[in-house]
Amino acid sequence: YTLITPDHPGQTLIHIHPDPAELNRVYRADVAICADVLEAANMLARAEPPATPHPSAAQARADYLDWTTPAPRDGVTLDLGQCVLAMRERIAAVDAIICNGAGNFSGWWHRYWRYGPHGSQLAPTAGAMGYGVPAAVAAARRCPDKTVVAVAGDGDFLMNGQELATAVQHGVDLLVIVVDNGGYGTIRMHQERDYPARVSGTELRNPDFAALARAFGGWAETVDRTADFAPALDRALAERGVRLLHLRTDIEVITPGTTITRLRDA
Repeated sequence: YTLITPDHPGQTLIHIHPDPAELNRVYRADVAICADVLEAANMLARAEPPATPHPSAAQARADYLDWTTPAPRDGVTLDLGQCVLAMRERIAAVDAIICNGAGNFSGWWHRYWRYGPHGSQLAPTAGAMGYGVPAAVAAARRCPDKTVVAVAGDGDFLMNGQELATAVQHGVDLLVIVVDNGGYGTIRMHQERDYPARVSGTELRNPDFAALARAFGGWAETVDRTADFAPALDRALAERGVRLLHLRTDIEVITPGTTITRLRDA
């Protein structure tokens, strides 16, 4: 848990983590605290604020809001940033649980979805693929009053997507979003970064994910364009049970911040 990021002169980077081995492992903090994150957060919440706010606090807040607000990307047929924005407009973060496995697809939600209070995300810290759908089934069972969303890449979904059968069997309300770019995006990113244009073993021959969801007994639609996502999401949210949106995207847009072309040019 990074309390303050050093984006501006004079700020202090405080890193709180329950595992001492994680402190200063990836980056060096000004203050490293080994503590349970929730306990530390509760203590900080009870602390008296400074009489005079830090001069860069307002700027840091503005930078955060700007960084987490997706701008439309030119030339992109299905813009995932705008899809997340449409979700923010329709699903209250305080009432939502977002579940995802590992993969570049999750970067759009990690950056642009504004998570609610504790208990609003289920995701692996070990880079495990296939986690999102079964985690979402469990979340929907445990928290039937919440809007549970499983976000999965195509390769990610193919590892444990059969758990839709469990969701249908137990009658849970669950929205699944499959981001299908026809490949293992994270591995492709590493290939393009280290060995440009030398693609090996990262292309996928995918099924029709919407038809697959219907075969399990769920409701499903396929979305190919940004303008079609919000209406499809509205229809999905109006349904009950297992609902799946199959988003067909271009692997060229490999992350929220770069493209394959830029990686090759670099």
